[in-house]
Amino acid sequence: MTHENKTKRGAQMRAAPEEKRGNHTVEKIGGTSMSRARELLDTILIGNRKGAELYERVFVVSAFGGITDKLLEHKKSGEPGVYALFAHADNDHGWMDSLSNVSRAMLEINAELFDDAGDRNAADDFVRERIEGARGCLIDLQRLCSYGHFQLVEHMQTIREMLSALGEAHSANNLTLLLRRRGVNARFIDLTGWRDETQPDLHERIERAFADVKFERELPIVTGYTQCREGLMREFDRGYSEVTFATIAALTAAREAIIHKEFHLSSADPRLVGTDNVRKIGRTNYDVADQLSNMGMEAIHPNAAKTLRQAGVPLRVANAFEPHDPGTLIDAEPATEAGVEMVTGLPITSFELFEQDMVGVKGYDASILEMLTRHRVRIVSKTSNANSIVHHVEAPLKAVRRVERDLKERYPSARITTRRASIVSVIGRELKGLGVMLKGLQALDKAGIEPISSHETGRCVDVQFVVRSEDCDEAVKALHSAFIESQEEAPIRKAA
Repeated sequence: MTHENKTKRGAQMRAAPEEKRGNHTVEKIGGTSMSRARELLDTILIGNRKGAELYERVFVVSAFGGITDKLLEHKKSGEPGVYALFAHADNDHGWMDSLSNVSRAMLEINAELFDDAGDRNAADDFVRERIEGARGCLIDLQRLCSYGHFQLVEHMQTIREMLSALGEAHSANNLTLLLRRRGVNARFIDLTGWRDETQPDLHERIERAFADVKFERELPIVTGYTQCREGLMREFDRGYSEVTFATIAALTAAREAIIHKEFHLSSADPRLVGTDNVRKIGRTNYDVADQLSNMGMEAIHPNAAKTLRQAGVPLRVANAFEPHDPGTLIDAEPATEAGVEMVTGLPITSFELFEQDMVGVKGYDASILEMLTRHRVRIVSKTSNANSIVHHVEAPLKAVRRVERDLKERYPSARITTRRASIVSVIGRELKGLGVMLKGLQALDKAGIEPISSHETGRCVDVQFVVRSEDCDEAVKALHSAFIESQEEAPIRKAA
């Protein structure tokens, strides 16, 4: 890409004046919501809209719930899907059977969604074409790599992207057929690069696809996965759909970006503190969204949030099944008054390096960061003093053990300890003057919880309390009661 093109694209992504923004919104539907596609027709997709009210919107969709797990691996349990079985295949049958299972699952979804035989047959033919095309590609690649001149490992990232794309293409095509059956001029926009021999970058792929879209009379239904030269999964793995969503909103100068979830963005997990006690946040900013992401409660992927923030596009998080509720607006505006907005907890591992001779010596912190980066260990928070450095990390124990081993080799006289713990964070756009640290410690003490440590930064957007793993839930309840439930605002009507 030339410097001129880069400059032009950078300008496109920067905030545009309000009068230059489009009239359309770009909206994302997640996989769990997509599994309730019939309900979505009666809420956010059509509902009571008629004529022109149906348009000036773009919908970016994820795969139906569970399909990506079957194609790659289960996100939580790690149970292997097609990709994982292909990567470790001793024979052809494991991944082939798994791919056939994916096909059956997609066809079962089609059978549930479509009452019209013609629509169902079209949807089934689409599945068969994509699944068998992928099967043929994998067979050919496996045969090619059997000669020894080609290494399968060099192609695994591409295979992962190709398989993942099958799920988004299936859901976007199905939703387009459903909407057309209901008289909506829906347009399937396939960003997966299926049988496309070109290798555009992310912006080029999206710009091509939207070059002739008429927002005022078409309803684009877009795949959450975008095939591009950069390889979205290489950097974002399964967060790629939100990156696609945010990039479309930025490049098309959308009026607003909307993420539809099955719940409201609320002050805590309602299953933990009770549905009668949580509050819908209603209004916050990207600073808070970043803190939520750091604590594992992504309102939006941090890279997607960055794209929207730089482009000046506000983000709304709404409940897909409560279409008349405006949800929570996230923008770049500072808070007009101080207040706590959310309390959340995250299981972590506390990784401490103690070295008596560390004081005054440079290099320890850099070495630890190097090791953590090498083993892809995510840092949630860190503290240090004269002779110890503590990193609170989110990673599998085996990855932490590798870091521990490498550091012991570099610093044989250091004492390294790890233990399971949790961080409970009190978050808000503006916490200055609220005495959150003191009030939080008092609330924990009243609940009989002794914190391991606590800290805050000068940004005044969060205060973190490190507690024992077994105290996490009770700590969230105690802090939520102290900071949220004591307020006089009415609780939200419904949260999942």
